Amino acid sequence: MKKAQFLIVLAAVALPALISAAQDQPNPDQVFFQPKLEVLLPDFAAEGLILDIGGGGEGIIGQAKGMQAIAIDINKQELTDAPGEPLLKIVMDARDLKFLDGSFATATAFFTFMYISPADHAKVLAEIHRVLRPGGRLLVWDAVFPEKATDPSQIYVIYTLRITLPGGKAVNTGYGVKLAGREGRGAAEFLEPAKAAGFEVLQRKDEKGWYFVELKKRD
Repeated sequence: MKKAQFLIVLAAVALPALISAAQDQPNPDQVFFQPKLEVLLPDFAAEGLILDIGGGGEGIIGQAKGMQAIAIDINKQELTDAPGEPLLKIVMDARDLKFLDGSFATATAFFTFMYISPADHAKVLAEIHRVLRPGGRLLVWDAVFPEKATDPSQIYVIYTLRITLPGGKAVNTGYGVKLAGREGRGAAEFLEPAKAAGFEVLQRKDEKGWYFVELKKRD
Protein backbone atom coordinates (compact mmCIF):
# COMPACT_ATOMS: atom_id res chain seq x y z
CA MET A 1 0.00 0.00 0.00
CA LYS A 2 1.34 3.46 -0.91
CA LYS A 3 2.10 5.86 1.94
CA ALA A 4 -0.73 8.21 1.00
CA GLN A 5 -3.20 5.34 1.00
CA PHE A 6 -1.80 4.13 4.32
CA LEU A 7 -2.31 7.53 5.93
CA ILE A 8 -5.90 7.67 4.71
CA VAL A 9 -6.57 4.25 6.22
CA LEU A 10 -4.73 5.12 9.42
CA ALA A 11 -6.74 8.32 9.80
CA ALA A 12 -9.94 6.24 9.81
CA VAL A 13 -8.65 3.65 12.28
CA ALA A 14 -9.38 3.71 16.01
CA LEU A 15 -5.94 3.16 17.53
CA PRO A 16 -6.12 3.72 21.30
CA ALA A 17 -3.89 0.70 21.88
CA LEU A 18 -1.37 1.91 19.31
CA ILE A 19 -1.00 5.58 20.03
CA SER A 20 -0.23 5.76 23.73
CA ALA A 21 2.30 8.47 22.92
CA ALA A 22 2.74 10.70 19.91
CA GLN A 23 6.02 9.06 18.95
CA ASP A 24 4.37 5.61 18.94
CA GLN A 25 2.59 6.20 15.64
CA PRO A 26 3.47 3.41 13.19
CA ASN A 27 4.93 3.84 9.74
CA PRO A 28 3.74 1.74 6.77
CA ASP A 29 6.66 -0.69 6.99
CA GLN A 30 5.61 -1.67 10.52
CA VAL A 31 2.05 -2.58 9.61
CA PHE A 32 0.60 -5.90 8.52
CA PHE A 33 -2.66 -5.29 6.66
CA GLN A 34 -5.30 -8.00 6.88
CA PRO A 35 -7.79 -8.62 4.05
CA LYS A 36 -10.93 -6.51 4.25
CA LEU A 37 -13.63 -7.86 6.55
CA GLU A 38 -17.29 -7.89 5.58
CA VAL A 39 -19.40 -7.73 8.75
CA LEU A 40 -23.20 -7.91 8.70
CA LEU A 41 -24.78 -6.67 11.94
CA PRO A 42 -28.29 -8.08 12.37
CA ASP A 43 -31.02 -6.21 14.24
CA PHE A 44 -30.74 -8.40 17.32
CA ALA A 45 -33.47 -8.47 19.94
CA ALA A 46 -32.58 -7.12 23.39
CA GLU A 47 -34.69 -6.54 26.50
CA GLY A 48 -34.24 -3.18 28.21
CA LEU A 49 -31.03 -1.19 28.08
CA ILE A 50 -27.90 -2.53 26.40
CA LEU A 51 -24.48 -2.05 28.00
CA ASP A 52 -22.12 -1.44 25.06
CA ILE A 53 -18.50 -2.08 26.07
CA GLY A 54 -16.07 0.07 24.06
CA GLY A 55 -18.90 2.02 22.47
CA GLY A 56 -16.76 4.91 21.24
CA GLY A 57 -15.17 5.24 17.81
CA GLU A 58 -17.75 4.37 15.18
CA GLY A 59 -20.37 3.73 17.87
CA ILE A 60 -21.74 0.80 15.88
CA ILE A 61 -24.13 -0.47 18.54
CA GLY A 62 -25.22 3.08 19.32
CA GLN A 63 -25.98 3.60 15.65
CA ALA A 64 -27.88 0.33 15.44
CA LYS A 65 -29.84 0.46 18.72
CA GLY A 66 -30.01 4.18 19.48
CA MET A 67 -31.46 5.15 22.86
CA GLN A 68 -31.50 1.53 23.97
CA ALA A 69 -27.70 1.60 24.28
CA ILE A 70 -25.49 2.87 27.09
CA ALA A 71 -22.02 3.28 25.59
CA ILE A 72 -18.94 3.10 27.79
CA ASP A 73 -15.34 3.60 26.70
CA ILE A 74 -12.09 4.26 28.53
CA ASN A 75 -11.25 6.95 25.98
CA LYS A 76 -13.31 10.15 26.34
CA GLN A 77 -12.45 11.41 22.85
CA GLU A 78 -13.63 8.15 21.29
CA LEU A 79 -17.02 8.65 22.94
CA THR A 80 -17.15 12.32 21.98
CA ASP A 81 -16.50 11.50 18.33
CA ALA A 82 -18.84 8.50 18.15
CA PRO A 83 -21.93 8.92 15.93
CA GLY A 84 -25.31 7.51 16.79
CA GLU A 85 -27.58 8.47 19.67
CA PRO A 86 -27.14 6.12 22.62
CA LEU A 87 -29.00 7.03 25.78
CA LEU A 88 -25.71 7.76 27.58
CA LYS A 89 -22.00 7.96 26.81
CA ILE A 90 -19.90 7.29 29.91
CA VAL A 91 -16.13 7.27 30.35
CA MET A 92 -15.49 4.01 32.18
CA ASP A 93 -12.91 1.24 32.47
CA ALA A 94 -14.45 -2.14 31.64
CA ARG A 95 -12.18 -3.76 34.24
CA ASP A 96 -14.08 -1.83 36.93
CA LEU A 97 -17.68 -1.26 35.86
CA LYS A 98 -19.54 1.24 38.04
CA PHE A 99 -22.92 -0.46 37.76
CA LEU A 100 -24.71 -2.51 40.38
CA ASP A 101 -24.93 -6.28 40.11
CA GLY A 102 -27.59 -7.49 37.70
CA SER A 103 -28.19 -4.10 36.06
CA PHE A 104 -28.52 -5.27 32.45
CA ALA A 105 -30.13 -8.05 30.45
CA THR A 106 -27.81 -7.53 27.46
CA ALA A 107 -24.22 -6.43 26.95
CA THR A 108 -22.34 -6.01 23.67
CA ALA A 109 -18.72 -5.68 22.60
CA PHE A 110 -18.21 -4.82 18.93
CA PHE A 111 -14.54 -5.25 17.99
CA THR A 112 -13.60 -4.16 21.51
CA PHE A 113 -11.82 -7.15 23.02
CA MET A 114 -9.14 -6.87 20.32
CA TYR A 115 -8.06 -3.61 22.03
CA ILE A 116 -8.09 -5.11 25.53
CA SER A 117 -4.93 -6.92 26.57
CA PRO A 118 -5.61 -10.68 26.64
CA ALA A 119 -4.28 -10.61 30.21
CA ASP A 120 -7.29 -8.43 31.14
CA HIS A 121 -9.98 -10.46 29.34
CA ALA A 122 -10.78 -12.52 32.44
CA LYS A 123 -11.27 -9.40 34.58
CA VAL A 124 -13.45 -7.66 31.99
CA LEU A 125 -15.56 -10.77 31.45
CA ALA A 126 -16.01 -11.20 35.21
CA GLU A 127 -17.22 -7.59 35.47
CA ILE A 128 -19.66 -8.00 32.58
CA HIS A 129 -20.90 -11.24 34.12
CA ARG A 130 -21.47 -9.41 37.43
CA VAL A 131 -23.58 -6.59 35.96
CA LEU A 132 -25.71 -8.94 33.86
CA ARG A 133 -28.91 -10.42 35.25
CA PRO A 134 -29.19 -14.20 35.55
CA GLY A 135 -29.91 -15.39 32.02
CA GLY A 136 -28.47 -12.17 30.58
CA ARG A 137 -26.57 -12.24 27.29
CA LEU A 138 -23.22 -10.95 26.10
CA LEU A 139 -22.87 -10.51 22.32
CA VAL A 140 -19.33 -10.26 21.00
CA TRP A 141 -18.01 -9.50 17.53
CA ASP A 142 -14.24 -9.52 17.19
CA ALA A 143 -11.21 -10.07 14.97
CA VAL A 144 -9.28 -13.26 14.34
CA PHE A 145 -5.56 -12.54 14.60
CA PRO A 146 -2.93 -14.03 12.29
CA GLU A 147 -0.36 -16.43 13.71
CA LYS A 148 2.35 -13.95 12.72
CA ALA A 149 3.03 -11.09 10.35
CA THR A 150 4.65 -11.68 6.98
CA ASP A 151 7.71 -9.71 8.12
CA PRO A 152 9.20 -9.53 11.65
CA SER A 153 9.31 -5.73 11.39
CA GLN A 154 5.51 -5.63 11.07
CA ILE A 155 4.56 -5.16 14.70
CA TYR A 156 1.08 -3.76 14.09
CA VAL A 157 -1.94 -5.30 12.42
CA ILE A 158 -4.71 -3.30 10.77
CA TYR A 159 -8.11 -4.53 9.61
CA THR A 160 -10.29 -2.60 7.19
CA LEU A 161 -14.00 -3.33 7.53
CA ARG A 162 -17.24 -2.80 5.73
CA ILE A 163 -19.98 -3.03 8.35
CA THR A 164 -23.60 -3.29 7.20
CA LEU A 165 -26.03 -2.04 9.82
CA PRO A 166 -29.67 -3.05 10.15
CA GLY A 167 -31.52 -1.17 7.44
CA GLY A 168 -28.61 -1.43 5.02
CA LYS A 169 -26.38 1.52 6.00
CA ALA A 170 -22.70 0.72 5.33
CA VAL A 171 -19.88 1.90 7.59
CA ASN A 172 -16.36 1.70 6.17
CA THR A 173 -13.66 1.87 8.81
CA GLY A 174 -10.54 0.24 10.16
CA TYR A 175 -9.20 -1.11 13.44
CA GLY A 176 -5.60 -1.63 14.42
CA VAL A 177 -3.48 -2.78 17.37
CA LYS A 178 -0.05 -4.13 18.18
CA LEU A 179 0.17 -7.79 17.22
CA ALA A 180 2.42 -8.97 20.04
CA GLY A 181 0.53 -11.12 22.53
CA ARG A 182 -2.43 -11.53 20.19
CA GLU A 183 -0.97 -13.88 17.59
CA GLY A 184 -3.38 -16.62 16.55
CA ARG A 185 -6.15 -15.52 18.90
CA GLY A 186 -9.75 -16.08 17.82
CA ALA A 187 -13.04 -17.35 19.20
CA ALA A 188 -11.56 -20.43 20.89
CA GLU A 189 -9.04 -18.40 22.88
CA PHE A 190 -11.69 -15.84 23.85
CA LEU A 191 -14.14 -18.48 25.04
CA GLU A 192 -11.72 -19.99 27.55
CA PRO A 193 -11.89 -17.05 30.03
CA ALA A 194 -15.56 -16.48 29.14
CA LYS A 195 -16.49 -19.97 30.31
CA ALA A 196 -14.30 -19.57 33.39
CA ALA A 197 -16.21 -16.36 34.23
CA GLY A 198 -19.47 -18.33 34.29
CA PHE A 199 -20.80 -17.87 30.76
CA GLU A 200 -22.23 -20.62 28.61
CA VAL A 201 -22.04 -20.47 24.83
CA LEU A 202 -25.37 -20.13 23.06
CA GLN A 203 -24.02 -19.44 19.58
CA ARG A 204 -20.69 -19.20 17.78
CA LYS A 205 -20.07 -18.14 14.19
CA ASP A 206 -16.60 -18.21 12.65
CA GLU A 207 -16.41 -15.90 9.66
CA LYS A 208 -13.52 -14.94 7.39
CA GLY A 209 -11.20 -12.93 9.63
CA TRP A 210 -13.71 -12.38 12.43
CA TYR A 211 -16.12 -14.18 14.73
CA PHE A 212 -19.36 -13.72 16.63
CA VAL A 213 -20.30 -15.38 19.92
CA GLU A 214 -23.47 -15.16 21.99
CA LEU A 215 -22.93 -15.94 25.65
CA LYS A 216 -25.39 -16.40 28.51
CA LYS A 217 -25.00 -15.86 32.22
CA ARG A 218 -26.24 -19.02 33.86
CA ASP A 219 -29.54 -18.66 35.74
